[in-house]
Amino acid sequence: MTEETKHTEKSEKVKLSAKEAFDFGPVLGYFFRKKDPDRPSNFNLRVMHGINKVSIIMFLIALTVIITRFISRM
Repeated sequence: MTEETKHTEKSEKVKLSAKEAFDFGPVLGYFFRKKDPDRPSNFNLRVMHGINKVSIIMFLIALTVIITRFISRM
């Protein structure tokens, strides 16, 4: 890599807008997607997705608690 290539890679960072940052469409799509018969399924994969869903729910609950505590202190 040359110095010029490194410089252009660093300057190409794009900031997210608020709408893009709070877009929960992919998260909801993860919970409510239809079963794909072509997708392989085994026990380990099902457990992994189950743990992911639990962790996403716990994160969203903790986020709402933090936001409500922040708002109630104002």
